[in-house]
Amino acid sequence: MSAGVPLASWKTQMFESLLGFLPDWVEITVPALVVLGFLTAWALKLKRGMAARRARRTGAPVPSGPSGADFLGPYAPRREGGDRV
Repeated sequence: MSAGVPLASWKTQMFESLLGFLPDWVEITVPALVVLGFLTAWALKLKRGMAARRARRTGAPVPSGPSGADFLGPYAPRREGGDRV
């Protein structure tokens, strides 16, 4: 009763052909790691959004680590003793 038309889309067929030659443990592990990566990214995005919302509500700055030009590390100029105005 088949008319020769594939039931799956070309994307599904491409994905199955890419994973088809791999061992079973890889076929299961790779998609699981991809799903885990998406869930981790989603959780971090949700956590940052909650922190930003909480900071807006309390008026506190959003916590973020030093990065880029804001963080000079060992290259920061040393502070000299004494009061300079």
